[in-house]
Amino acid sequence: MNIFRLPDLGEGLQEAELVEWHVAPGQDVALDQPLASVETAKAVVEIPSPRAGRVEKLFAQAGEIIRIGGPLIGFDGAREESEDAGTVVGAMETSSRVLQEAPAPVGHGATGVRAAPAVRALARRLEVDLTMVTPSGADGVITAGDVQRVARILSEAEPAEPLRGFRRAMAQNMALAQAEVAAATVVDDADIDEWPAHSDTTLRLIRALVAGCRAEPALNAWFESHVLARRVLKKIDLGIAVDSAEGGLFVPVLRNVAEREPADLREGLNRMRADIAARTIPPEELRGATITLSNFGMIAGRYAAPVVLPPTVAILGAGRIRREVVAQGDRPAVRRILPLSLTFDHRVVTGGEAARFLGAVIADLAKAA
Repeated sequence: MNIFRLPDLGEGLQEAELVEWHVAPGQDVALDQPLASVETAKAVVEIPSPRAGRVEKLFAQAGEIIRIGGPLIGFDGAREESEDAGTVVGAMETSSRVLQEAPAPVGHGATGVRAAPAVRALARRLEVDLTMVTPSGADGVITAGDVQRVARILSEAEPAEPLRGFRRAMAQNMALAQAEVAAATVVDDADIDEWPAHSDTTLRLIRALVAGCRAEPALNAWFESHVLARRVLKKIDLGIAVDSAEGGLFVPVLRNVAEREPADLREGLNRMRADIAARTIPPEELRGATITLSNFGMIAGRYAAPVVLPPTVAILGAGRIRREVVAQGDRPAVRRILPLSLTFDHRVVTGGEAARFLGAVIADLAKAA
């Protein structure tokens, strides 16, 4: 039997979840025929057959996590001297500067979890992870009562659900950001009462973000933390945070937004949303952002502290538009207000740069057209 192993999927990815098989044992397949669909931290990818032949064995079931290089499928025939370990799927270019999207190790303090041997044994018997337990004993010691309390809570909860696919990637990316970025957030409001009716809020936000980048290019940058070097980027490739109720957070990248017409941008946004809903968005469209926009106010919320994901250094968040009484000259007036939250990496962006960026965004949003 010739064994074909899960190929390198690029970008430093180490695993993938098998979504579905497109073939079955005993089936004849052609070269490059899709064998299976797998979900990585980036997208759902089809794995093509490296050869023509007959399928003898499938080494995994839908829903299983497979490590890169793990056996995927066996083809009928004599075993060759070197099994097919696969090659990179698709034209997934990578760079030595791309950060590994893996969570940083999480410690539990210098002394670690503190519990007596009997309490640890009780935790093992009740299947309680001691890192989830809030200690009530002296000097932070976990007691038997603490373990039993957590066990009761877990018994009433739904079974543990392993994070997979994009939700797994989100957890890893947020851990990376929390461990590395020195995040600071500044908030303010934009008066948008002069906007024409039925204005496209997302397109106005994109235009305003471009104005902010032109005023303060330092926020459209990558930071190489291992060498303490900043790269200010000329082209604005905008990551758009997109909520997927079932699949987690996606951040597709809208390329070169400063040079594109509004209609072209809207077409690109609609296509990306459709691809996300169908889980067919290409991996190339989920990498390489230079700055990020999160319009969370489409759902709810006024202000936030959005998360900056390295190597980018800034993310602009837009809250829910509201009507508010404000001073207009010497008189009160009811105006439409758009709350804004700008989080930036204070290792590389100064407070003044962030404030000037936000000021330019607000000034552009205040324009009637």
